[in-house]
Amino acid sequence: TIVGNLKGKRFTVISTGIGPDNIDIVLNEIDALVNIDLETRTVKPELTSLQIVRMGTSGSLHEDIPVDAIVLGTHGLGLDGVLHSYDNKDIFETELENAFIDHCNYAEQKSRPYIVRNSPILEKKMMSDEIFSGITATAGGFFGPQGRILRLALQDNHLNKKIETFRHNQLIISNLEMETSVIYGLSKLMGHQAVSMNAIIGNRANLTFSKDPYATVEKMIAYSLDKLTA
Repeated sequence: TIVGNLKGKRFTVISTGIGPDNIDIVLNEIDALVNIDLETRTVKPELTSLQIVRMGTSGSLHEDIPVDAIVLGTHGLGLDGVLHSYDNKDIFETELENAFIDHCNYAEQKSRPYIVRNSPILEKKMMSDEIFSGITATAGGFFGPQGRILRLALQDNHLNKKIETFRHNQLIISNLEMETSVIYGLSKLMGHQAVSMNAIIGNRANLTFSKDPYATVEKMIAYSLDKLTA
């Protein structure tokens, strides 16, 4: 964890680790630090709303979103199920979820996919002509949940292609990673503002990979900090 000031603005950088389970821990503990009196273990009478910017790596699902690009997630598509453990009334984009489930013929035995909007305030602050945007899909694991095969067969060999071809009201699913949906969902439930910035280090549509992923990540960080401190 790094705490500091940049251009007079206070910020904290936290490495969350990979996956929805780690996000569940980190977001709850961050919120507890600012909104729970740790001596009395009671919720503070006045709550603090934080601005949370996820910066991480991701894979593009479309040929026209190239490696080394930066993608801003307009929504988080949760394939992980974490948000279903919370009282989630009024935060999901139900019409969009139903369209996705129908398009993919999504298996009923899996957790229902959920979709949560980002913070329009932070999206406006972070967006520019340099940035791609779309729905960011969040998988609950690295291999099977993302369509990767070593020895085990997949439940649906065509799910990634179905995700890639999804279209609804001009929205596409632009990229796939492992954190955004839980960040968006928990932030919305807790009253925080959140947006996800994704450094594209691989393109799943044309099987290309960044030749210098560290430079791409550094570009994303520099861009995001510049926007946040403007």
